[in-house]
Amino acid sequence: MQADAVQTREFPVETGLARVRELAQRDDHTTALALLHELEQQHPHSGLLWQERGACYLALGDRPSAITAYQRAVQLNDALEASWAALKELYSSSGRRQDAEYATRCLIKISTLPRQLAHGSSLLNEGEVEAAEEVVRGYLRCEGTHAEGLRLLAQIGVRLGILDDAELLLENLLALAPEYDDARYEYAAVLTQRRRYFHALKEAQLLLRRAPGNPEWQLLYAKACDGLGEYQEAVRIYQQLLAAMPRNASLQLAIAHLLRTRGDSREAVEAFRAAAALPGGAGGAFLALANMKTYHFTDDEVVGMRAAESAPGISLSDRYHLCFALGKALEDRNEYAASFEYYERGNALRRSELDYKPDVAERNLLVQKGICTAEFLTARRGMGCPRPDPIFIVGLPRSGSTLIEQILSSHSQVDGTLELPEIPRLVKQFRNRRANGDPTYPAVLAELHPEDFRALGETYLEETRPYRRGAPFFIDKMPGNFRDIGFIHLILPNARIIDARRAAMACCFGNFKQLFVNGQEFTYNLTEMGRYYRTYVELMEHWNRALPGKVLRVQHEDVVNDLEGSVRRILEFCGLEFEPACLEFYKTERSVRTVSSEQVRRPIYREGIEQWRNFEPWLAPLKSALGPLV
Repeated sequence: MQADAVQTREFPVETGLARVRELAQRDDHTTALALLHELEQQHPHSGLLWQERGACYLALGDRPSAITAYQRAVQLNDALEASWAALKELYSSSGRRQDAEYATRCLIKISTLPRQLAHGSSLLNEGEVEAAEEVVRGYLRCEGTHAEGLRLLAQIGVRLGILDDAELLLENLLALAPEYDDARYEYAAVLTQRRRYFHALKEAQLLLRRAPGNPEWQLLYAKACDGLGEYQEAVRIYQQLLAAMPRNASLQLAIAHLLRTRGDSREAVEAFRAAAALPGGAGGAFLALANMKTYHFTDDEVVGMRAAESAPGISLSDRYHLCFALGKALEDRNEYAASFEYYERGNALRRSELDYKPDVAERNLLVQKGICTAEFLTARRGMGCPRPDPIFIVGLPRSGSTLIEQILSSHSQVDGTLELPEIPRLVKQFRNRRANGDPTYPAVLAELHPEDFRALGETYLEETRPYRRGAPFFIDKMPGNFRDIGFIHLILPNARIIDARRAAMACCFGNFKQLFVNGQEFTYNLTEMGRYYRTYVELMEHWNRALPGKVLRVQHEDVVNDLEGSVRRILEFCGLEFEPACLEFYKTERSVRTVSSEQVRRPIYREGIEQWRNFEPWLAPLKSALGPLV
């Protein structure tokens, strides 16, 4: 049997399953179960493996274990007809009438689907995304529009990260089938992922009017409230759900993050600790505690994290979460060599999941220089929406942008909001490629008319309205908007733009120490981080030449060393009168979502400026990539 176990580590899941079925046909179910355990290490999200496990337990007469296995199978892959059929029979014979009725409904739904779509759904659930897309598109080409086919294509889009396509597909599906609640739920979930919280909230409210007690829909509603800053309502729903599911680590983490966002640091720490004690909660909870920056781990917590990170069964995600947390814990203890080892390991593990191509990313950034020239922008002067409401803060993460945001948000005339997704969303509609493979954006800007630019500016202001609280001006602190300053100028010519800049080594290593929720794929390798920083600087130099005076560069070190002078300079650029509250920004009570939330609730934080020097012996690749910018 050991020989089988060693071989299976190199088996595709189909090959392993064929071997399992061969053993089962010989009634060697014990060996088959052992082989399934080995396969599971390589394919932890395969419902097919659990379906075969259920069949083995059933053959051995272990009906409770069979039920558990089949339940796990349909949890991972809800298109497994054989698992639903088995559950229907097992529930019925166990007297579980309601469960049997539910299994029957699921079985009917699958059996009435066109076989190609059922197969495509199963492929998608098993992680065979490309194969699933080929099957589903093939069916739709031959048979025409089908509601479930559109839904599957949207699910494929979500899996591939193409959320705008998924949103459009689900929108079209709901126009055809407005009562399709599962599709509406997925539509609202996509809107939430795209940070279109106002629209997601409306969809969640519609669902809850139909079924107020549905916990998944309640959770979606709470997330939308959270995103819109309706924290009291979000906490109410999270706590209500947690009372019904007290061992749910995700809910406990959601509450903890919300407490931290509101500035309730002490309560947040206790909530994160509670989440760490729950199954599946340790990685996310310990990383969140590390991100609080002011939190220091106990000896027992460090020992526990080290043991968990090296445990053989830990998932890749949990492992790199713990690596970043351990890097911070050991850095706080001045154990820099060990700290860097964990930071480096965590970054390498996260990088292994990504399909980031530095050459492509850098080329896409610098294509702006060839289109949005000074001549091009001057020829379109006066176009766009003239309202001066937005103040954009752009740059790279970990550059001091949250501090600038907090300073400006302390002014009576300025609303602090979030990292708003509207500019990336407006730009993304132009990012399709032409037949020759060239991107349409930013070249497509030359084809737009004055009324198009004005309409885009008005759309931006309308979409951001739910995040405002009535002040004349508001902040959009999406760092990556530095890529699209030309576009911003064309649609909102009177908007202010601030470039939050931090010294190269401090900024880049600050990013290397940070695990981001999503995006920022350039940060998980020192060389790639340095290259991206250089490209960012080159593009910002272009904007300064093409739009002189349009962008105010604010160096983080200058703000730290001369707060009042920097504040007066920022306010003057924004056309705002000086207010002393901007110097006491740490007293301003507002929600802050970034990892700098604790730092901007204290007076100026000087300690971080030269922290990177503690790791200088290991930063040669970064220095080499940065070149003269060091």
